[in-house]
Amino acid sequence: MVRAHTGAHRFARAIRVVGAGIALAAAAGAAPRADAARVPVSSRDSIDAPIPGRAPLPAKAGLWFLDSLVGRSGKLRALFVSPSHPYGVDALQELFGDSALDRPGVYAVHDSALTQPLCFISLVPFAAKQKGRIGSYWLGTWPHERHASRDSMYADPDGFIEVTPENEDTWVSEHFQLRDFLTHDQEDVWPKYLALSPKLVDKLELVIDDLNAHGVHVTHLTVMSGFRTPEYNRRGVGKRGGRARDSRHQYGDAADVFVDNTESGRMDDLNHDGRVNLRDARVIRDAVDRVEAAHPDLIGGVGLYHATRAHGPFVHIDTRGERVRWSAR
Repeated sequence: MVRAHTGAHRFARAIRVVGAGIALAAAAGAAPRADAARVPVSSRDSIDAPIPGRAPLPAKAGLWFLDSLVGRSGKLRALFVSPSHPYGVDALQELFGDSALDRPGVYAVHDSALTQPLCFISLVPFAAKQKGRIGSYWLGTWPHERHASRDSMYADPDGFIEVTPENEDTWVSEHFQLRDFLTHDQEDVWPKYLALSPKLVDKLELVIDDLNAHGVHVTHLTVMSGFRTPEYNRRGVGKRGGRARDSRHQYGDAADVFVDNTESGRMDDLNHDGRVNLRDARVIRDAVDRVEAAHPDLIGGVGLYHATRAHGPFVHIDTRGERVRWSAR
């Protein structure tokens, strides 16, 4: 269910919370962004403007909050809120009240001050998973759930987005909806639960921008595989399935994608050589390389995959925090 809010008074108060972060970003020397101007900031707000019940935002938090709103791409439309993101919690509470934290779901802000809808998504905590399930939805066990990994890259997800038939079409960015990242199983089980990193969505938007900037026309980037529950991923672990036990797909920061402007279900001929093969996947990989060079905080893995009878060539993209490259059949 998508919960909408149009109350001007609460919206203005929440924007002051957002405004403090934006003002701090500007004071810290962040480059101005056209998309950032979509969030109105009152001239009365200053870099020292306090958030009710909280000390003034430190500069790093201000930068984080601005990027969480619109991302490096300027095209994010959703802010994922969990207790580990306190400033997102403040904004959610200002808009929808304290009960929003206890009622996970999608909270949409509709206001003439915003040129695009903005959604706050309150996450279901990871602890809600009991014996591998949340309700009737089967997730399984994360690789290091019983014995925590020393590598933070493999920490359990903060929480899950509760996806329903009513909210699965929610836009999380200019080109992507919640439904694009759902695990491909349990079709008739609702609600479903999704782990999704905004950094991944942001990176995919930046890849689209880069391709267009380099003469590769992209209107549709298909997500062939987004989030995979550990149970779903387990079925393909090993030589036959080709999935890694520690697959990044389980952490919501990986997607297998291909450019498909005609939505035919196959990769387009990106290099215009009359064929669709791994050379077209390399065009996407080159775009990822340029994005990571410009935004090192989005660095991650890129894997190239050949076509099979079941699918065309595709590219794995993730934001694991270290540069990894591979090619596989």
